[in-house]
Amino acid sequence: MLNTIFSSVFTETTAAFTFGQFLACTAVSLILGLLIAAVYRYKSECTKSFAVTLVLMPVIVQMVIMLVNGNLGTGVAVAGAFSLVRFRSAPGSAKEISSIFLAMAVGLATGMGFLGTAAAFAIIVEAVWFILVQTNFGEKKEKEKELRITIPESLDYTSVFDDIFARYLTRCELVQVKTTNMGSLFKLEYRIAFREEGEEKNMIDQLRCRNGNLEILCSRAQTGREEL
Repeated sequence: MLNTIFSSVFTETTAAFTFGQFLACTAVSLILGLLIAAVYRYKSECTKSFAVTLVLMPVIVQMVIMLVNGNLGTGVAVAGAFSLVRFRSAPGSAKEISSIFLAMAVGLATGMGFLGTAAAFAIIVEAVWFILVQTNFGEKKEKEKELRITIPESLDYTSVFDDIFARYLTRCELVQVKTTNMGSLFKLEYRIAFREEGEEKNMIDQLRCRNGNLEILCSRAQTGREEL
């Protein structure tokens, strides 16, 4: 009975998919969605809602494609509806956007009935993704750190620490200068890279002698979100 009802509905809407084909496409979409979400979570911070979205995105897109198959007017209306989503969502990182596009591509393929193509495409892309993440492809070899130093206004911040930096650092860039305490102090912010690991304390001890034992902060550099 249920098979007859679903078969009649799909015959009326798409005239291309039987109920069995619908179940096969849905199963493949969910399995590939789970694969995409699992690979994305590897070495990445991911909220539960985004992981669930990656799982469900292929099957949702698949259903939309099945419904608009062969119907030009409905297809144009759905395209317009999808274009509005961009204006109601917060910008994401490049990795998040690529995951969403991958899930949509898989959904498009399963919705058109290309189950083997969808599976092969998802496995190839996820395998390449896994290898690139595992090999730290694209990461900087030098680990940047952020150095903040407070000095009295009597010191010339342009060259006062040059000899110390040359001894301990391979790279040093002054990115910000800020006055504080009614202009009696300067707060300097640097982006640095150490020659050797574990040299923070030795350098900070020498900086403290130079800046009058005022505040010094050395921390991991904050990287901005790569948004598309």
